[in-house]
Amino acid sequence: MRFNYAILNVGLLLFTVGSFAQEAPKATPSSERNPDKFKQMYDLLATPNMYRTASGAPGPEYYQQQADYKINIELDDKNTKLYGEETITYTNNAKESLDYLWLQLDQNQQSRKSLSPLVNGEKTDPAIGVQGFSRKYLEEKFDGGFNIEFVKDATGKPMQYTINQTMMRIELPKVLKHKEKITFSIKWWYNINNYLLDGGRSGYEHFDKDGNNLYILAQFYPRMAVYNDVEGWQNQQFWGSGEFTLPFGNFEVNITVPADHIMEATGTLLNRQEVFTAAQLARLAIAEKTFDKPVVVVTQEEAEAAEKGFSDKKKTWKFKAENVRDFGIATSRKFIYDAMAVKLNSKTAMAVSVYPKEGNPLWGEYSTKAVAHTLKSYSNHTFDYPYPKAVSVHAQDQGMEYPMICWNWGRPDADGKYSDRVKNGMISVIVHEVGHNYFPMIVNSDERQWTWMDEGLNSFMEYMALMEWDPNFPADRGPAKNIVPYMSGDQKGLEPIMSNSESIRQFGNNAYGKPAAGLNILRETIMGRELFDYAFKTYANRWKFKHPTPEDFFRTMEDASAFDLDWFWRGWFYTTDNNDIGIKEVKKFFVSNEPTKEVEEFMKKRRRRNSNSGPMVYMVADGSEDYKPEMNKPFQIKDFQALDEYVNKTFSAEEKAKLKDPKYFYQVTFDKPGGLVMPIIVELTFEDGTTEIQKFPAQIWRMNDKEVSRTFATQKVITKIVLDPKLETADVDTANNTWPKAEVKSKFD
Repeated sequence: MRFNYAILNVGLLLFTVGSFAQEAPKATPSSERNPDKFKQMYDLLATPNMYRTASGAPGPEYYQQQADYKINIELDDKNTKLYGEETITYTNNAKESLDYLWLQLDQNQQSRKSLSPLVNGEKTDPAIGVQGFSRKYLEEKFDGGFNIEFVKDATGKPMQYTINQTMMRIELPKVLKHKEKITFSIKWWYNINNYLLDGGRSGYEHFDKDGNNLYILAQFYPRMAVYNDVEGWQNQQFWGSGEFTLPFGNFEVNITVPADHIMEATGTLLNRQEVFTAAQLARLAIAEKTFDKPVVVVTQEEAEAAEKGFSDKKKTWKFKAENVRDFGIATSRKFIYDAMAVKLNSKTAMAVSVYPKEGNPLWGEYSTKAVAHTLKSYSNHTFDYPYPKAVSVHAQDQGMEYPMICWNWGRPDADGKYSDRVKNGMISVIVHEVGHNYFPMIVNSDERQWTWMDEGLNSFMEYMALMEWDPNFPADRGPAKNIVPYMSGDQKGLEPIMSNSESIRQFGNNAYGKPAAGLNILRETIMGRELFDYAFKTYANRWKFKHPTPEDFFRTMEDASAFDLDWFWRGWFYTTDNNDIGIKEVKKFFVSNEPTKEVEEFMKKRRRRNSNSGPMVYMVADGSEDYKPEMNKPFQIKDFQALDEYVNKTFSAEEKAKLKDPKYFYQVTFDKPGGLVMPIIVELTFEDGTTEIQKFPAQIWRMNDKEVSRTFATQKVITKIVLDPKLETADVDTANNTWPKAEVKSKFD
């Protein structure tokens, strides 16, 4: 029949108004409300579309731009200057037309006109070294910005351009339409910075003892910015923290340096016969077939001889790299060179190290082995390393990554001695920086906006690789317990992981440590290794050689695992809440044949819902007014006639033999002072010393964000209960994790 909903709605409205007229209900204080920590993240994630799907995969309309480079540079070693000229061919794969192009001039952060030093607060140091005082207050600041000599189109005609700090806009004579290309050239030079004095992620180190320089060159050329479906041009300024977001392309780079230099760089060396001696070429050929240990290609004796020469002749090294997003160079006459082959599932790659004698014996022993190990470990968890080589360069106080090449610190004392701390630190940084080949050099996230998408994911991968290197390796980032000091800190000093790179105060903890710990918790505690590893590998393969966003990662991890993780992303990535779960109360229950007052009240309510409840089993709490001392004995079915009759009538002898046989019952109430929801991990210790672990998923908190109870039916007396015994969930306060609570002795005892 048809129902008049209009009349019903009016009646409900009148009833509501009348009720409020009689007595307005009291508002529930926010502190007493039960927040829904499990609501879906539609309010936080970008809407799926044809570019990026709801599954987290690239959509049918996904595109990305391409930037190809032909570069010629020359190093002036005596004056520490770099001169360059490049030709860029840019392809517009977007459906829309472009009116102008944006390029990154990151070296301009080293300019005297740079605003980067002015964006941070600065107090007067109560004491400062003489050299530091002179450099800060007396000396003129180093000037290392780009000097652009020209920007010309393919015909040699000057193009109009505008420089805004670390970004350069080039005006196009006509719009660049879909699938169209434009070719243009830029000529520039700059003063190379001594990074130990002037700072920076690249530059040179000067060795006073022999007068040589060791160069690590990056951000050395004007580079195309990213244009994509997410925000158009990514043209945020480079202030120093947010790193580099770049499109993929092909590179042909010729680098002219003093003839006695040894070099490594991104890409394949095209003219090895022209730059290595016959003996070195022979050793290199052996290295390409050696898989068990590094082969020294340029010896320490050869490097020491070159240190004394300071050749006035020049030599050009020619490299070619395909489908990379950037280019890095390391060159010095001080370099020792060793290499070995690395067998992966589908191919062979080369692991390479270049380092001065000051790095030995540490570097000769460990660097290339660490590179090889990293390629194997990361390939197993993601995809086979696609490039022909990975190079580790020893550079004092550096840790920075580029496609196929990275700079790493870790130097022995002058006498060649080193501590375990230095050795482990060097291995860690090599694994980390080589690992960046995967994130973000191949899985090419937006570093300028989301540091955690490369640093956090890579720190997690680094942790797994270090555990595979040595299960007892003293890794700083990865274990959940290691992030507790940060997460339990003053909220005024914390930001969510989902914060812009330049807005993060505790950079290492926020962008490296917390994401790594979170992923480790997902893998070890929440999802399990099999489901996590499959989903993580799916993300890596979906987005290799593409530009993923945080949404793409979050959605893929859920899509490939059937795990609803919105509660985890929301809490761990979008808030600064911490995890604190405690044991509020433990009650022991006994089975009784007689109903108690509490049971009678319960039964009255139950009978209103179900009048055919039948015979009952009654549970009496220890210490309640209905408790009797004679109840304190192990439970047995035969002692309870109604239950015994039910079991004998319902189950066969074979089935009865499979029934559980609990003797004791404990109701444990867990509370949650912390804001995060997490699984509850419970370790029960019994009177005979044995233990048992029980885990409850995070969804146990979905109906009550403050406390929840569980009953444990056991065969043995429980003597101790501990939450999170292996410190898997970053619980910030373990003082409330144990029952019975440990007695706090007085200092007067």
